[in-house]
Amino acid sequence: MIYDTAIIGGGIMGCGSALRLAQGGQRVIVLDQGDLGQGASGVNAGTLSLQIKRVKLMPYALKGHACWEAMGKAVGFAKTGGYTLAFNAREAALLQERQTLKAQAGAPIEFVSNNQLRNGEPNLTQQVVSASYCAEDGYANASLTGQYYLGKLRDAGIEYRERCEVTAIERDKNFKLTTPQGTINATRILLAAGAWLKPLAALMDVHLPVQARVNTVTVTERMPPLMSTVIGHATGLLTMKQKANGTLLIGGGWQGLGTPQEGRGRVSVDTVRPNLALAQYAVPALGTARILRSWTGFEANVPDFYPLAGVLPGVEGAYVLGCVRGGYTIGPYISQLMGDYILGREPELPLFDPGRDFKEGTI
Repeated sequence: MIYDTAIIGGGIMGCGSALRLAQGGQRVIVLDQGDLGQGASGVNAGTLSLQIKRVKLMPYALKGHACWEAMGKAVGFAKTGGYTLAFNAREAALLQERQTLKAQAGAPIEFVSNNQLRNGEPNLTQQVVSASYCAEDGYANASLTGQYYLGKLRDAGIEYRERCEVTAIERDKNFKLTTPQGTINATRILLAAGAWLKPLAALMDVHLPVQARVNTVTVTERMPPLMSTVIGHATGLLTMKQKANGTLLIGGGWQGLGTPQEGRGRVSVDTVRPNLALAQYAVPALGTARILRSWTGFEANVPDFYPLAGVLPGVEGAYVLGCVRGGYTIGPYISQLMGDYILGREPELPLFDPGRDFKEGTI
């Protein structure tokens, strides 16, 4: 059997692309070296905040938010609104600059007074110098992501294989993918394997400048109601929300240890401590909270922190999608664009050439 497209990577972007391609009439297969949706898509903090997205990605983030809202309870979606805080003059200037640009790009972000902040979140510290608010901010339950997309693949009759690592890729008339479950033949391939994109592209002698961050997330015991919105910090080093069961999820991109090639990353106490100290500074009542668990997840990026979305350089019939900070938010939408592109349709918004010159990103 020859598939129209074989997708390597069963996270949000891979599964979302598969669904779009199947809707367009293609016969698709999704391959994942582990379980679907259990990589970065399933272990992140689930924050859906427009306030922490880059300006250039704002149109994609707004569309992504709409996708998550449409998924609703099936993925634990909650639109709570969110505040981003500054604790000194330097942070306030940073917040003013960044949030103004994001508001100009279409995000419904506004600056709020201390009285408005106190009325919205009375348990926050009194040391806030400046704050912004976005009514669209919220979160989803990352642990439900894999099951949601697995159900969608089944409903669409899309074949998938878990624990099916691709160890070799040959190109003749078609692509031949070597896996523990046999050879997969496909007319096209889409690499959507997140932090594992670099070694996959290397199987075809293509270098992708992919780096992997080892983001840490921490969950507390159940606490009395302390916050009703998503709380962030001007530097991006804190994201925090309280779930319906009372537990708090605390993140902010603090780094653990390890590499994708070693398997799962490892938590570092040297980064968990300052993450929790910042959370406690923002919400002093967290000083009595017990930590239940911390874990890590790999987040892939390239030097400019924008997506790879398009043709794999130098390999006809091969495509790549992934490598962006905030990929959880935009994933459901940019995967639709990728599917349209492979189907020969004009995407609603531009994609991001994987063969571009990479420069360090800014805001």
